[in-house]
Amino acid sequence: MPPMMEIITAEQLMEYLGDYILEAKPKEISEAQRLNYEQNMSDAMAVLHKLQTGLDVNVRFTGVRVFEYTPECIVFDLLDIPLYHGWLLDPQMDDIVKAVGNCSYNQLVEKIISCKQSDNSELAGEGFVAEQFLNSTATQLTYHGLCELTSTVQEGELCVFFRNNHFSTMTKHKGQLYLLVTDQGFLTEEKVVWESLHNVDGDGNFCDSEFHLRPPSDPETVYRGQQDQIDQDYLMALSLQQEQQSQDLNWEQIPEGISDLELAKKLQEEEDRRASQFYQEQEQAAAAQGQGHQQPPGGAVGAAASAAGAASSPGRQTGSSERKQKKEPKDKDRCVLL
Repeated sequence: MPPMMEIITAEQLMEYLGDYILEAKPKEISEAQRLNYEQNMSDAMAVLHKLQTGLDVNVRFTGVRVFEYTPECIVFDLLDIPLYHGWLLDPQMDDIVKAVGNCSYNQLVEKIISCKQSDNSELAGEGFVAEQFLNSTATQLTYHGLCELTSTVQEGELCVFFRNNHFSTMTKHKGQLYLLVTDQGFLTEEKVVWESLHNVDGDGNFCDSEFHLRPPSDPETVYRGQQDQIDQDYLMALSLQQEQQSQDLNWEQIPEGISDLELAKKLQEEEDRRASQFYQEQEQAAAAQGQGHQQPPGGAVGAAASAAGAASSPGRQTGSSERKQKKEPKDKDRCVLL
């Protein structure tokens, strides 16, 4: 990033990341390695835009660096950024180890559902143990996982930590793990930069950029800001889900083999429909606000328009239908942001 830059847009950040991936391409590699890297690069570019909203990762409970390999994980590999989690099972708990095994989170959920429907008592027991494990580790961090994280992360290493379906920037300073503070509640807390990660309950100590203790000046304001952040995250997720469903529905309605011209016409028809709906809503709102307030039927603008119509079309009566026809081109010239 250029020096002295304090603010960067998401679009600029995506461009920087894309350029870095292209520039980091290895020079002296075999043909097979080159083709593999280019395929990984293509897969990463396809999901890079999801960094603005969220990536889907699927943890495995056997190691802090063990995730199901997906295109989302390729992004971290190409950017050379370690991805960690602390949702581990305790290897000394034999019943949990047997029930969970090497399953990923998605696979374990499917196994629990299958075991519940089984008549086999042993399978039903495994399903119960697995479900209890998920319920008791709902914070997605265990003490065994925290110990493994502390011993695995290198001193001074910058990495990404996945927990509670969120990604956080994590580092290690003098043997202690710290998470970068990004909650909205700390927006005005200039001295609060890091929060220590030393237990699974989430009540860490706040520190400045030099890792010196810096308690928040107003804990009540911070709490309200954190709650606002949680509410915004929920609304964002809900909005993205509705938008995705809308996009899927629209594209499913488009037949295969359609030409570019026909596709453009359909997209234009959809925009016209949305614009028409927008105008109707605006007119209904204006009518609702205008109820109870008697207004003259014409006015200076209406009189001028009638006079212009009479002058340009002598002998013709300017009725209401003709006025509507003259109003339509103005509506079509408007640009509506939906």
